[in-house]
Amino acid sequence: MTTSRNGAQSLVAYAEEKLAALADKRLTRRLVPTRRGEAARAARDGAALISFCDNDYLGLSQDPRVKKAAAEAALEYGAGAGASRLVTGDCPLYGALEERLARMKGTEAALVFGSGYLANVSAIPVLVRPGDRALLDERSHACMFAGARLSGAHVETFRHNDAGDLARRLAAARSPRALVLTETVFSMDGDRAPLDAIAAACEEAGAWLMTDDAHGLGVVPGDNPAPVQMGTLSKAAGAYGGYVCGPRALIELLVNRARGLVFTTGLPPAALGASIAALDIMAREPERGAKARANAALFCRLIDAPAPESAIVPVILGDPEAALAASQRLSEAGFLVAAIRPPSVPEGTARLRVAFSAVHQAADIERLAAHVRAILREAGR
Repeated sequence: MTTSRNGAQSLVAYAEEKLAALADKRLTRRLVPTRRGEAARAARDGAALISFCDNDYLGLSQDPRVKKAAAEAALEYGAGAGASRLVTGDCPLYGALEERLARMKGTEAALVFGSGYLANVSAIPVLVRPGDRALLDERSHACMFAGARLSGAHVETFRHNDAGDLARRLAAARSPRALVLTETVFSMDGDRAPLDAIAAACEEAGAWLMTDDAHGLGVVPGDNPAPVQMGTLSKAAGAYGGYVCGPRALIELLVNRARGLVFTTGLPPAALGASIAALDIMAREPERGAKARANAALFCRLIDAPAPESAIVPVILGDPEAALAASQRLSEAGFLVAAIRPPSVPEGTARLRVAFSAVHQAADIERLAAHVRAILREAGR
């Protein structure tokens, strides 16, 4: 009993030491209950706010048609999947959803996972193994790095959006297989990858290209030359889940080898029904994505920033404490804007990450921009 008590005490001491180190760097995070509503409205700590930090770029998570589809799916198929997809959890709605995803992406087939994180950490280890190489854009999402490391392949990075650096690295060493990983739209900076140049470098070296389109689906138009395309259903689609699109043979291999599918319970039917409805709305109403991008462009003009490449605009403040103070100041003015700090972004680049939706109103954007201009002016930026 004494050993158990001592073990528990050492565990608490370990956790407290790590938390103190985070607090010293102003990097402590906490969960804050937030009620989200229509038209980008939110309520937090008793305050009514306009949210500019959601990834709900098209406003579909609150769309009555999407919510109705979720409710109807739950009523017909139940609240949960009951088992993994390979046992009894392959709800009939999966087929309809995967067919839509493959059609949108121009691929032979698609496979839906429990989340975008699961899709990356499950698919990448199937594509490459020890002895192979995985080359990632240095600003790729953490789950791409996690999947690459889990694979056991040699992992290296290439300079952000630098197809020339990628080509040199691909030519410098040979291995049985090389997998190149990048995002289509980078989640923290909102910039877009030069996919054609990267795809050309991969073609020259005989490497495979896999892209993460989590922040591009439904928002940024354009063809994707990657043979393997991953993304999420939790952002512009407003629901939940992740997916991988690609050749039918690859999708069949993932069904058999992707551990995050084989050993994970299927998604709740409500998430599947909501995603199907959301993708149908995306196809019928492409103006939603254009409106989100236009709202981001309006904000950039108002704060005298470069034109955005997506619906994401970073406002770099540098110091984590400055970013936290700016976020708090905006909250007091009625805006919910997240402060993003290391390790989510590199040291010295703490920021406000401002995300725009098709449902934001021009007057709210103008008012937000006025407050951000004042913050930047006072920071000497």
